[in-house]
Amino acid sequence: MFPLHGYGGLERHVYDLARALADRDVRVTLITRPPAEGREWNRTSIHDRVTAEFVPYHTFPFAGRRGTTVLDRSTAYPIFGVRAGRRALDLVRRGEVDLVHGLGGSVLGYARARAEAAAPLVLNPQGLEEFGATDPSRARLKRAAYLPLRRAVLACAAAADAVIATDRGLEPYVVRHLKIDPRKVHTIPNALDLPALDLLTDPPLVGELRRRFAIAADEVVLLSVGRLEENKGFHVLLHALAALREHGAFDRRPWRSVVLGDGPYRGRLEALARELSLGDRVRVHGRVSDAELHAWHELATLFVHPTLYEGSSLVTLEAMAHRRAVVASAAGGLPDKVRPGVNGWLVTPGDPGALAAAISGAIADPARLERYGRDGRAIVEREFSWRAAGDATLALYTLLLRPQ
Repeated sequence: MFPLHGYGGLERHVYDLARALADRDVRVTLITRPPAEGREWNRTSIHDRVTAEFVPYHTFPFAGRRGTTVLDRSTAYPIFGVRAGRRALDLVRRGEVDLVHGLGGSVLGYARARAEAAAPLVLNPQGLEEFGATDPSRARLKRAAYLPLRRAVLACAAAADAVIATDRGLEPYVVRHLKIDPRKVHTIPNALDLPALDLLTDPPLVGELRRRFAIAADEVVLLSVGRLEENKGFHVLLHALAALREHGAFDRRPWRSVVLGDGPYRGRLEALARELSLGDRVRVHGRVSDAELHAWHELATLFVHPTLYEGSSLVTLEAMAHRRAVVASAAGGLPDKVRPGVNGWLVTPGDPGALAAAISGAIADPARLERYGRDGRAIVEREFSWRAAGDATLALYTLLLRPQ
């Protein structure tokens, strides 16, 4: 997890959760794999009330350097979960831990020893990707490959005293896939540290990017952010843009589509953009610094998230925090955040025609875009800030630790 490793959605969640709990006088012990090469841990890495316990994580051959392939998730990760869970069990037995909070299969060793472990177990299964194939054409193969990981997460869910759903829309999926009593489910959304996010916005950098990329004052900038994998639906966005261009939707104003992120699908996306004659309008900038990411949000006219499958989607919350209206797929937890007629538009996942229509309608009404952006920020402040999520998490802990 960040800052020891990469900085994706899960890493951000754990980092912010640890800080939010520490700010509420909770002593947090983070059990994770050792720091990546060139990084180190000290007491100020996250918060001075957060300590770390490192457990080996051995990536298997051909699993990828970053350990994010299906093979790695179904082999090395469950083994790590056994080790990490046993470390948690040791801390409980020594009286150093009152409650164990696990993400995914990371507490498998603790779940297996639940009968002899006194501390309550809270499980956050996150996106449940291993229970629903993201590519229907490979559904059977992918489900088979994920079988060991599904078994690990099911074992953790069965042993848990409480299971967190990150969105109301995901509650039925959590109950069905994890085969648990609905009364065990508590909805606590993934959240943003809004004060920290606001500090990352650098007005001089916004101006510098506008000059560097020659962005005209009246130009429509469509921004998308995410790992470049097929399930993120960026190819659907390209087909939607090609249709919009063909039908003259962009004839009156200059426009561009900016994609921030990297991953195995990048080459195919860039080739598709050329094939659709969009090479002059679509730019994949890869991974950028935090400051540049937030500067692009300030330059954006509209945030577009064409994903085919989604968990909670922190990238969408970040766009809303920057007061940007959103066009997104009605997938996963997105309907909890993007509310048609309030702060954006929802479309059927994988439908380029519906996506094109939503984008066209959005950019045709600048006043509505501004209003939707303001309302999106208000939704984040009220429901998806760590002020709210931190209080809700601590309230759940207090409930579980109350004498029965």
